[in-house]
Order: sequence, then structure tokens, then C-alpha cells
Amino acid sequence: MPELKLILDEAEREGILPDRVADRLLPFLIERGVRVDAVVAETTGQAVAFSDTETPSFVRGFHDVLITIGIVVALAGLWGLGSIYAVLPAIIVLAEILVRRQRLALPAVALTFALAIWTCVALAMWTGAVSAMLGASDIFGLGIHNDGLQYTLAFPVVLGLFYLLYRIPLALALAIMGAAVVVPKLILRLFDWLSATPLDMATHEGVQSMLLVACAIGLFAMAMRFDLKDPLRRTVNSDIAFWLHLGAAPVLLYSILWLSGGGRGALVGLDTVSMRTPVVVITVMALMLVGLIIDRRAFVTSGLVSLGAALYGIFRQGNAQVDTYVFITLLAVGVIVLVIGTGWMPLRRAVVRRLPDGMQKRLPPA
Repeated sequence: MPELKLILDEAEREGILPDRVADRLLPFLIERGVRVDAVVAETTGQAVAFSDTETPSFVRGFHDVLITIGIVVALAGLWGLGSIYAVLPAIIVLAEILVRRQRLALPAVALTFALAIWTCVALAMWTGAVSAMLGASDIFGLGIHNDGLQYTLAFPVVLGLFYLLYRIPLALALAIMGAAVVVPKLILRLFDWLSATPLDMATHEGVQSMLLVACAIGLFAMAMRFDLKDPLRRTVNSDIAFWLHLGAAPVLLYSILWLSGGGRGALVGLDTVSMRTPVVVITVMALMLVGLIIDRRAFVTSGLVSLGAALYGIFRQGNAQVDTYVFITLLAVGVIVLVIGTGWMPLRRAVVRRLPDGMQKRLPPA
């Protein structure tokens, strides 16, 4: 039987149902015992089974994949032949057709990423032009040590408006992530304005580390806020949480590295990371445990690249041959992925059963 959500979306595209009725109708049908791929409900409305596939709702079929390929190729060609100003109208027109009318999920994700890239490039161009015209790096009164603040101010606004227009979960997640970047920079600029000493990288590493950790925790808390609203993964809240978790894990890892004494060098340079491999390994393992508890493989996956870099640094410190430690790193990460992937449900069941009953009730079923 095809997924019920796809059937409802198809009915909207055919004009049988009004726009955006499917999102309200689906929970209504589930509560009255209609069988859905994600949950099986009895006539009482109690969920008796939970599918732990964690399949993102934008993965639906090759029809969406084909259209998404066309979007990417067409926008790239338009960017090359025309200009950056021709891309934005094309994104809006495609969004009106493919998202608002046809409600295609994967093309919506592609268009959101395209808008995010366009916003970054456009802000860089406009800010550079204004800076050259004024002959100074102090733009909009943000201070000389703005650390790219002028490039990021409009990002959450643009993506937030895109979400309000088309209700794409990724757009809201990117807007929240953009705000998590802007807020600490604004706080630093406030301290810069109040104090006589500019808060640059060299003199205020501790303040910046604390701000980065606070924003990382806030981003994870926001992801959990959406996740706890929908433990059965049936609504758009689950999709928003998926993208937020995907971005929260690496931010948490690197903020902890920064706080542990790595500073800005913890984010770049293999040698710096390799000197702190125990911190990286412990942190990634903790993130994997958290991902296991909240039942988010996306949260775990986003930390695996950092784990690979950490193991690479460990073997490199041991003076292993280049070909040896590269393959040992690949083997170690692969074994970890296979163990966690194949044993996800038994491991999660063993961990969740040791949590308080109140916490277990708020988490996805184990």
C-alpha cells in the first residue's frame, strides 16, 4: 500500500483536496485507526507499533530525484550564463510550481539549499561593494572587527521568510542555524562597543568559547524542542528536528574542542586536532550515546567524520606508515558504524530502559 501522505499529496495536486489540507488530515486519520507506514494505530487512537526507519520525508521516489537533478543543472547554467540576480527569480518561480502547487519534497530541499547559497554569495558581493565604496571595513556601524557579521545578518531573515512562504522544514532549520551564528557575533559587538578593547580572536578566546558552547547547546535544545513535540515522527516537527540535529552535532563537537583549549585552531589543522584526540573521541562517543537515546541516527552520523579525523590523528601520532594509518582509520570507523547500525535497536533498548520512566515516555518508543 502506498504511503498515505503521498496519496494525500497527490490528491492536493489533482485538486481533489484544498492546499495544505494533508498536513492536518493525516494526524486526524491516524488517531482514528488508519494504518500509516510510520505508525499503526488502533481504533482507540493508541499507537501500538513504531517503525524505527527514520526515513526523511523528502526521500519519496525517483520522480523527485529526476526533477531535483533538473533544478540543480538549470540553476547552475542560469548562474553561469546570466548573473546572480537571475537566479533568485528562478528559485521563486520554481518554488511556486514545485513546492506550493505540486508539493514535491526533494525539490523543495534543493531549492532551499540554492537560496541559502545565493544569499551567502549575494551578501558577500554587496558587502564587498559597499566596503570598497566607503573605503573602510566598518560597515553598518558593526565595528572593524566584525568577523563576517555583515555576511550573516540577512541569512536567517531570508530563510525565515522562505519558510513562511512555503513551509519547508529545512528553511526553518537553516534560519535557526543562521540565528545561532548571528547572536554570538552581536553579543561580541556589544561588548566591543562597551569596552575599550576590541573583542578580537587573540584577546578574548575564553569569552568566545563560552558563547560558542552556549549557542551549540541552544541549537541542540531547539532541535529537541521540535523532536519532543513529535516522538512518533509523524509531523513536520520531526523533519525540522532532523535538520537541526544534523547541524547541532558538529557544532557541539567543535565548541567543546574550542572550550578545551583548542581555540580557533581546533577547527582547522589536523595537527591541532590530533593533539586533542582523546577529547574528540570522548566527545563523539558521548554524542553517539545522546543520538542513541533520542533515536536520531542523523545526529550520530554527523559526528562520524570528526571521529575519523580523531582516529587518523591518533595513528599518525603513533608514527604509523601513511598507508597503514589511513586504512586503520577507515577500518575502525567502518566497524563502529556497522556495530552501531546493526545493533541500533538492541543497544537503544538497553540504554533507554535504564532511564527514568518520565523520560522514557517522552522519547520515541524503544
